[in-house]
Amino acid sequence: MGERKNQANLSATERRNFVNAILELKRQGRYDEFVTTHNAFIMSDTDEGERTGHRSPSFLPWHRRFLLQFEQALQSVTSSVTLPYWDWTQDRSPNSSLWSDNFLGGNGRSGDDQVTSGPFAFTQGSWPVNVRVDGRTFLRRGLGANVRALPTRQEVDSVLAMPIYDAPPYNSESESFRNYLEGWQGPNLHNRVHVWVGGQMLSGASPNDPVFWLHHCFIDKLWADWQATHPSSGYVPEDAPEGVIGLRDTMKPWNDVTPQDMLDHTKFYTYR
Repeated sequence: MGERKNQANLSATERRNFVNAILELKRQGRYDEFVTTHNAFIMSDTDEGERTGHRSPSFLPWHRRFLLQFEQALQSVTSSVTLPYWDWTQDRSPNSSLWSDNFLGGNGRSGDDQVTSGPFAFTQGSWPVNVRVDGRTFLRRGLGANVRALPTRQEVDSVLAMPIYDAPPYNSESESFRNYLEGWQGPNLHNRVHVWVGGQMLSGASPNDPVFWLHHCFIDKLWADWQATHPSSGYVPEDAPEGVIGLRDTMKPWNDVTPQDMLDHTKFYTYR
């Protein structure tokens, strides 16, 4: 069983192995399959229609399964690799360790937001953006350009204190832990981080930026923290209205996994 760590606590070897495994998946063409999947669900998930990966109760179990699948792909390259998480309540600056040249690279340059440093810079030749929403083929970031500040620990704790997992209408209007964590209501947690990073993180093709995985790993950890704090408040709904995934309904695109299967993360990994 793997242990997922705060990225700030990774050793130099762990950082290098993580980056190299991502680059190898990209070289093999497997990485872009994850980008394509995520983009497809961003485009199809709507408040009034079918919603599986976003704007719905299954946002958290869907992404838990998505992260686990990606982590297993990384481990097919280097077995010791696990997903690290980015605690953006602590590492809040463009100068934070995850943006170093030997990890994810830095901010985009002025003018076109192109990332010019680190292993995922276009000039390195190993990170062409193939699944895109416009004609630009390079990784882009605009750290802090679109929203001034990342969420605070106080804001996170206020959401973790919410006792109800989800509530009707089970979309972006719900007053619930899931929706406040996703960021459609309340202090805007998950969504605000995407906007703060900018570039491809503003689009459905957000996994083009490897920071996507570290961000969502922290979102998954926060769900695990909430589960530990509210053991009597489980996933709802059990029986879902049309378009919504119930507790025992299978989730696309896998069609062999339900939210119930994803409730206990300790079957797969632990968090340090």
